[in-house]
Amino acid sequence: MAVVCRKAKEQDLDSLYLLIQSYAEKGIMLPRSKEMLKYSLDSFVIAEEDGRLLGCGSLCQLGKDLVEIRSLGVAEDCKGRGIGRRLVDYLLQEAGEKKIPKVMALTYEVAFFEKMGFTVVPKDIFPEKVWTDCIHCKKQHCCDEIAVLRRLD
Repeated sequence: MAVVCRKAKEQDLDSLYLLIQSYAEKGIMLPRSKEMLKYSLDSFVIAEEDGRLLGCGSLCQLGKDLVEIRSLGVAEDCKGRGIGRRLVDYLLQEAGEKKIPKVMALTYEVAFFEKMGFTVVPKDIFPEKVWTDCIHCKKQHCCDEIAVLRRLD
Protein backbone atom coordinates (compact mmCIF):
# COMPACT_ATOMS: atom_id res chain seq x y z
CA MET A 1 0.00 0.00 0.00
CA ALA A 2 1.19 3.54 -0.74
CA VAL A 3 1.93 6.31 1.73
CA VAL A 4 -1.17 8.47 2.28
CA CYS A 5 -1.23 11.94 3.85
CA ARG A 6 -4.45 12.88 5.65
CA LYS A 7 -5.84 14.91 8.51
CA ALA A 8 -5.14 13.34 11.91
CA LYS A 9 -7.94 11.53 13.72
CA GLU A 10 -8.44 10.69 17.37
CA GLN A 11 -7.22 7.12 16.84
CA ASP A 12 -3.83 8.58 15.73
CA LEU A 13 -3.29 10.29 19.08
CA ASP A 14 -1.05 7.67 20.76
CA SER A 15 1.20 7.19 17.71
CA LEU A 16 1.36 10.95 17.16
CA TYR A 17 2.37 11.49 20.78
CA LEU A 18 5.10 8.83 20.59
CA LEU A 19 6.60 10.25 17.39
CA ILE A 20 6.68 13.81 18.74
CA GLN A 21 8.05 12.58 22.07
CA SER A 22 10.92 10.78 20.29
CA TYR A 23 11.96 14.11 18.74
CA ALA A 24 11.39 16.05 21.98
CA GLU A 25 13.69 13.66 23.88
CA LYS A 26 16.47 14.59 21.43
CA GLY A 27 15.78 18.30 22.03
CA ILE A 28 14.81 18.97 18.42
CA MET A 29 11.06 19.44 18.87
CA LEU A 30 8.93 20.96 21.59
CA PRO A 31 7.22 18.29 23.70
CA ARG A 32 3.45 18.10 23.47
CA SER A 33 1.26 16.41 26.07
CA LYS A 34 -1.48 14.06 24.88
CA GLU A 35 -4.01 16.60 26.12
CA MET A 36 -2.37 19.37 24.10
CA LEU A 37 -2.31 17.14 21.03
CA LYS A 38 -5.96 16.20 21.46
CA TYR A 39 -6.87 19.88 21.72
CA SER A 40 -4.99 20.74 18.52
CA LEU A 41 -5.58 17.48 16.62
CA ASP A 42 -7.47 19.25 13.83
CA SER A 43 -4.29 21.14 12.89
CA PHE A 44 -2.28 17.92 12.38
CA VAL A 45 -1.63 15.96 9.22
CA ILE A 46 -0.18 12.49 9.27
CA ALA A 47 1.49 10.24 6.72
CA GLU A 48 0.56 6.60 7.04
CA GLU A 49 1.15 3.34 5.26
CA ASP A 50 -0.71 0.12 6.03
CA GLY A 51 -2.20 1.74 9.13
CA ARG A 52 1.20 2.78 10.55
CA LEU A 53 1.89 6.45 11.28
CA LEU A 54 5.15 7.33 9.47
CA GLY A 55 5.23 11.09 9.94
CA CYS A 56 3.35 14.16 11.07
CA GLY A 57 3.20 17.91 10.85
CA SER A 58 0.84 20.68 11.81
CA LEU A 59 -0.15 24.13 10.69
CA CYS A 60 -0.58 26.77 13.37
CA GLN A 61 -2.08 30.14 12.56
CA LEU A 62 0.03 32.96 14.02
CA GLY A 63 -1.70 35.89 12.35
CA LYS A 64 -4.18 36.64 9.59
CA ASP A 65 -1.45 36.32 6.95
CA LEU A 66 1.00 33.93 8.65
CA VAL A 67 1.01 30.25 9.58
CA GLU A 68 3.76 28.07 11.00
CA ILE A 69 4.63 24.52 10.08
CA ARG A 70 5.41 22.84 13.37
CA SER A 71 5.86 19.39 14.85
CA LEU A 72 7.15 18.11 11.50
CA GLY A 73 8.73 14.71 11.93
CA VAL A 74 9.23 11.37 10.23
CA ALA A 75 9.81 8.00 11.90
CA GLU A 76 13.54 7.25 12.00
CA ASP A 77 13.27 4.11 9.84
CA CYS A 78 11.22 5.96 7.19
CA LYS A 79 13.52 8.91 6.49
CA GLY A 80 14.68 9.43 2.91
CA ARG A 81 11.41 8.25 1.37
CA GLY A 82 9.98 11.72 0.59
CA ILE A 83 7.50 11.60 3.47
CA GLY A 84 8.56 14.98 4.91
CA ARG A 85 8.20 16.55 1.47
CA ARG A 86 4.70 15.11 1.08
CA LEU A 87 3.66 16.41 4.50
CA VAL A 88 4.98 19.91 3.76
CA ASP A 89 3.27 19.90 0.34
CA TYR A 90 -0.01 18.98 2.07
CA LEU A 91 0.42 21.77 4.65
CA LEU A 92 1.35 24.33 1.96
CA GLN A 93 -1.76 23.39 0.00
CA GLU A 94 -3.85 23.81 3.15
CA ALA A 95 -2.35 27.28 3.75
CA GLY A 96 -3.06 28.20 0.13
CA GLU A 97 -6.68 27.05 0.41
CA LYS A 98 -7.04 29.27 3.49
CA LYS A 99 -5.52 32.16 1.48
CA ILE A 100 -2.68 32.62 3.98
CA PRO A 101 0.25 34.09 2.04
CA LYS A 102 3.16 33.41 4.41
CA VAL A 103 4.30 30.06 5.80
CA MET A 104 7.19 29.93 8.26
CA ALA A 105 9.01 27.31 10.28
CA LEU A 106 11.77 27.16 12.85
CA THR A 107 14.06 24.29 11.93
CA TYR A 108 17.40 22.54 12.13
CA GLU A 109 16.78 21.10 8.63
CA VAL A 110 17.43 24.24 6.59
CA ALA A 111 18.49 22.42 3.40
CA PHE A 112 15.24 20.44 3.38
CA PHE A 113 13.12 23.59 3.62
CA GLU A 114 15.25 25.42 1.02
CA LYS A 115 14.55 22.55 -1.42
CA MET A 116 10.85 23.16 -0.70
CA GLY A 117 11.14 26.84 -1.76
CA PHE A 118 11.68 28.43 1.67
CA THR A 119 14.33 31.06 2.35
CA VAL A 120 16.23 31.75 5.56
CA VAL A 121 15.02 34.90 7.33
CA PRO A 122 15.72 36.58 10.69
CA LYS A 123 13.58 35.18 13.52
CA ASP A 124 12.73 38.65 14.77
CA ILE A 125 10.46 39.33 11.79
CA PHE A 126 7.92 36.98 13.46
CA PRO A 127 6.77 38.75 16.61
CA GLU A 128 3.60 36.62 16.42
CA LYS A 129 5.73 33.51 17.01
CA VAL A 130 7.91 35.08 19.68
CA TRP A 131 4.96 36.21 21.78
CA THR A 132 2.88 33.04 21.45
CA ASP A 133 5.43 30.22 21.78
CA CYS A 134 8.98 31.39 22.27
CA ILE A 135 8.23 33.05 25.60
CA HIS A 136 7.43 29.58 26.98
CA CYS A 137 10.48 27.81 25.53
CA LYS A 138 13.51 26.93 27.64
CA LYS A 139 15.73 27.94 24.67
CA GLN A 140 14.12 31.39 24.47
CA HIS A 141 17.37 33.31 25.00
CA CYS A 142 19.66 30.84 23.25
CA CYS A 143 17.53 29.58 20.38
CA ASP A 144 19.59 27.74 17.77
CA GLU A 145 16.79 27.03 15.31
CA ILE A 146 16.78 28.76 11.95
CA ALA A 147 13.71 30.65 10.69
CA VAL A 148 12.56 29.93 7.15
CA LEU A 149 9.76 31.53 5.16
CA ARG A 150 7.87 30.77 1.99
CA ARG A 151 5.49 33.23 0.41
CA LEU A 152 2.52 31.74 -1.41
CA ASP A 153 1.29 34.96 -3.02
